[in-house]
Amino acid sequence: MNKQSDTKSGLQKLFKGLIISSFLISFFSFSYVDDLFQVSKNLDIFAAVYKQLSINYVDEVNSSKIMETGIVAMLDELDPYTQYIPESEIEEYKLKYVSNQYGGIGATISIRGGKVIVAEPYEGFPAEKGGLRAGDELLKIGDFSLKGKNNQEVGYLLKGQKDTKVDLLIQRPGIPKPIEIQLLREEIKLGNVSYHGMLSNSVGYIKLDRFLENAAQDVEDALVDLKKTGLNALVLDLRDNGGGILQESVKIVNLFVEKGITVVIQKGRNREKPITYKTSAQAIEPDLPLIILVNGQSASASEIIAGSLQDLDRAVVIGQRSFGKGLVQQTFNLPYNSLVKVTVAKYYTPSGRCIQALDYNQRDTEGQVAKLADSLITEYKTKSGRSVYDGSGIFPDVFVSPEKNSLLTRTLISGFHIFDYATQYHQEKAKLASAKTFKLSDSDYEDFVKFLSKRTYSYQSASEKLLNDLRAEAKEENKFETFKPELEALNAKIAASKKNDLYLFKEEIKKVLESEIVSRYYYQKGRTDYSLPNDRELNEAIKVFTNKTILSAILKGEGGYRSIGKPGVRE
Repeated sequence: MNKQSDTKSGLQKLFKGLIISSFLISFFSFSYVDDLFQVSKNLDIFAAVYKQLSINYVDEVNSSKIMETGIVAMLDELDPYTQYIPESEIEEYKLKYVSNQYGGIGATISIRGGKVIVAEPYEGFPAEKGGLRAGDELLKIGDFSLKGKNNQEVGYLLKGQKDTKVDLLIQRPGIPKPIEIQLLREEIKLGNVSYHGMLSNSVGYIKLDRFLENAAQDVEDALVDLKKTGLNALVLDLRDNGGGILQESVKIVNLFVEKGITVVIQKGRNREKPITYKTSAQAIEPDLPLIILVNGQSASASEIIAGSLQDLDRAVVIGQRSFGKGLVQQTFNLPYNSLVKVTVAKYYTPSGRCIQALDYNQRDTEGQVAKLADSLITEYKTKSGRSVYDGSGIFPDVFVSPEKNSLLTRTLISGFHIFDYATQYHQEKAKLASAKTFKLSDSDYEDFVKFLSKRTYSYQSASEKLLNDLRAEAKEENKFETFKPELEALNAKIAASKKNDLYLFKEEIKKVLESEIVSRYYYQKGRTDYSLPNDRELNEAIKVFTNKTILSAILKGEGGYRSIGKPGVRE
């Protein structure tokens, strides 16, 4: 009797399960079919509109252009990282996101007032070896005049097959006649690591600029090289590194973390099937004291490294809060050699937090995306129990206020006044003794002030802005005539004070000038050599390394280091 009852009950359960399963299969099949129908329907509508515009619009229509405009507008509704890449931009895309290897001369250019100016030749490549200098104006490439050409067009003319010749006609500042230069194109491969070297107290330093192909190998090579000179601690600089290939960041973490440890988890539309990236090899330096430098432009793969090493209590993070890009993109091939880069997932650090700062799915009535509110931010725990938080980038264990240049200095930089003076300085002085110790003399600075007196530049100081706002308010309230004498007197005082700004901000301006001048003689490496002694975040890192008590307290979460970036108390 009991057996029959059990059998009957079992059959009822089985039958019920089959009904539920059939229902679910039918539901999801219907849902899938409905999705396909909607896609097909919308494609038909889009194609019909496109066809009618192409055939019937009153004026001639550039059908390719309106199609691309339609695609771009559609993607703009999503996020800034989901992008359409037409065939004409494929090579540029690959250089930016995949591989920094191409056939060319090895130099960056900028367009200024319709002129094509060499911004920087790379040391050791054809441009530098052939005598091209920063500040040179490119007039012609081969038989092509560069008048009116944009960056992309000039880049296309400079690039080409390895071992092919390129003829340049240039105008050098201070030289009346144009100069002809012939260069032989080479395979240009810019490393992901722009600099590595030893600092004081046997502290090594590696500057990682990007996460393209072989980024992890580049870091490993630099690390191995530093170990030859008695490495006791390492600073990995990820400032201004906007990210790149996710897998390269996992491999870099693996240099410092043992095999089998979770580095990052990727979750797409199907949250039940996450992809977990773990370390797969034995670490080279699992115990080496390690500090990561970040700032507001450290994003994506940079944040994976900083966030995972912070969550694992393996490294101290120093600097400012990172950008907050916790989205993963994947590239898909399209017809006619075009591509689409689609955001397919969010990534989560080992503690479980997603550091994405903006929710592009939630917009206000004006279509603007806001940062995640503090009230929605969730607390997570690192391996040792320290509190970390999601939704707002990676907050550093040690915050260092960013160094901000004055408005005057920013004006002199953006107006190319500092760039042009460095070009003149290089033209007049053939040699520079040392990048690390170079200092402008007071007479050199006076020469720069004289140089500026012959050029036009303007900027509105904070005081001037406040005065102009006050003047506008007074006019709005019909009280301007009453306050006019005082306002004019204040304006005169501000103008007089402004004349002294070149001396008020002298030390700040000199540092920027010295760095630019050094780069004319010693290129990017020299610029870094010059900047390291005055680097605030780097000096803070060395201070932490030399104080073992503080270093240990940070990683163990003792005292004030128990909570990192708590909402409401963050910088």
